Amino acid sequence: MTAPALHTRICELFGCKYPIVQTGMGWVSGPRLTAATSAAGGFGILSAATLRFDELQAAIDDIKDRTDNPFGVNLRADQADVEARVDLLIERGVRVASFAQAPKKHVIAKLKEAGVVTMPTIGATRHAEKVAEWGVNAVIAQGGEGGGHTGSVPTSLLLPSVCDTIDLPVIAAGGFFDGRGLIAALAYGASGIAMGTRFLLTQESGVPQQIKDTYLKTPVTGTVVTRAVDGYPQRVIRTRMIDALEKASALSRFPRAAYNALKLMRLTDTGFADLVKEGVAMKQNKKLTWSQLAMAANAPMLTKASMVDGRPEVGILPTGQVVGVIDELPTVAQLIERIVGEAEATLARLSGAEHAVAHGGAA
Repeated sequence: MTAPALHTRICELFGCKYPIVQTGMGWVSGPRLTAATSAAGGFGILSAATLRFDELQAAIDDIKDRTDNPFGVNLRADQADVEARVDLLIERGVRVASFAQAPKKHVIAKLKEAGVVTMPTIGATRHAEKVAEWGVNAVIAQGGEGGGHTGSVPTSLLLPSVCDTIDLPVIAAGGFFDGRGLIAALAYGASGIAMGTRFLLTQESGVPQQIKDTYLKTPVTGTVVTRAVDGYPQRVIRTRMIDALEKASALSRFPRAAYNALKLMRLTDTGFADLVKEGVAMKQNKKLTWSQLAMAANAPMLTKASMVDGRPEVGILPTGQVVGVIDELPTVAQLIERIVGEAEATLARLSGAEHAVAHGGAA
């Protein structure tokens, strides 16, 4: 029987056995990884930002064929057809809609009314306060150690601040990989942990083996936070490609970014009118220049080059700093079982039960 402390608010809210969430990583969190996580008692989240609408439909059906357990879908709040995607999630009975940035208030209200949990990722306490006022059900608080787009506040400072500020389930992200980290997050007030890099480095992850090997060889000091990819701070593995991007001028980076924007448009079946509409919305909401908008399409395509095509020399490798302490590729079930076992052992040690058993006392 699982320790009572490990049955948290998100276990009830998400319908999962353990408070362990696999994040929706672009080009990585496909149906196989998502279903494996949920089937093993965690909570898997499908990445839909780079999927066409028909591909999203097929992916949801694929997950449902693999497991009866609840799962989530990660959406882009600024995508042109986000309303249709929200309707699809409601129609298919998806448990959680997660967002890298909070959707508009009416979208949150629509999801909430339909019984779909809304969960944005935040990197600052003030953002947590804002989305809580808007009516979201939970948040992922990601500290600066996290991979991909990330903030500058360490998890150990961000997490307790967010937990003290809002009365919602908070899932901790940024630097987690084992059961000790899970207990540390619960001690700070979180209801669970969310992991990206640790799930990327599992058997069910579809990332090419040569790319996984690169991750496994990366030390804790082998990552860098750069704005050279798309204008936003993003933690990636430091490679020759990243060094070249950082040395290039904004003017020389723009043609490649514009080309990638057009490629992304074709891959995701986005019409030019929708692309312009989406771009105008992003420009207004995020106060970006047109050059920055083109750069914003860089990250998905450069990530695809590595994570799908297996070409790190022309792509990027998003990662959390935790990559430096990971040296093997377990199955998802093995990983979750191990994390739960470590968490229970940590609780026993902290309660003194381990000491009592070692000295012949009552456990």
